[in-house]
Amino acid sequence: MIKILITEFINQNSLDNLKKKFDVKYEEKLCENKLELEKIIKEYDGLIVRNKTQVNSDILKNASKLKFIGRLGVGLDNIDTEYCKNKDIHVQPATGMNADSVAEYVVSSSMSLIKKIPMFHSGTAKGEWPRTTIKSTEINQKNLGIIGFGTIGKKVAEYSSKNGLKILAYDPYVKEINDKEIDAKLSGLNEIYEKSDIISIHLPLTDETKNMINKLSFSQMKNKPIIINTSRGGIINESDLINAYHENIISGFALDVFENEPIESEFYNKIKPGMNCILTPHISGVTTESNIRVSNFIVKKITDFFN
Repeated sequence: MIKILITEFINQNSLDNLKKKFDVKYEEKLCENKLELEKIIKEYDGLIVRNKTQVNSDILKNASKLKFIGRLGVGLDNIDTEYCKNKDIHVQPATGMNADSVAEYVVSSSMSLIKKIPMFHSGTAKGEWPRTTIKSTEINQKNLGIIGFGTIGKKVAEYSSKNGLKILAYDPYVKEINDKEIDAKLSGLNEIYEKSDIISIHLPLTDETKNMINKLSFSQMKNKPIIINTSRGGIINESDLINAYHENIISGFALDVFENEPIESEFYNKIKPGMNCILTPHISGVTTESNIRVSNFIVKKITDFFN
């Protein structure tokens, strides 16, 4: 019987359906025990992970039976895809299954930050009454620059345009926008930096994108934009981001991802009360609904693969 190993959380109904078809071992915390995973992976034909499980060559060299890796999410930077390709191991992300959740996060963060809600909250919670001392604006007719225009980037554009935002999109792999549901203009990075009031990042972490948003990038931003990152932390140079905020080059930021996760003191010690920022622990794509969609999708894909 085909044996499947799951190392991180999955929807219970999806798990129950998988167990009807395969021999399934589910250890939600196995992602934290690399040595144990290296030891037992040789027994399994399929592996299902999220982003914490590091599926590198140390793991894969012992995976003599492995034919399928399902990623309960989108990013593949925790999986050695080149090794998998050479060993004919199929890698399946849950593309698009959490796009609605991420899009809602981007829109709600944009609204919160452009209205300076974190600053109003901080002052009011201290017994102050900053009704006239903090100036906020409206989101309608602001420019949203989307860097990375894949499935999630397009969903962000769809949600945002319905809330009155004008969309500028950058993606070197997208030559034209044919979707009638999306009103967006393809732009260069320079135009994104110069014209955007909000910039939302939706890129994979690669050698090319690491530290892509840095001091030079911030220096080109003219409208004191809000920065939102729900993709991967290493894409933004975090020190440069904090400096840009304190130098009034950007007016706020929402980070759902960080260069080091969990977040380390070197970064969070720089976050002070009253800053116009939102920090969340990599949850923009994780909701009750998206977990069901992601889990069902991967269960169907692995079932189809082995049947």
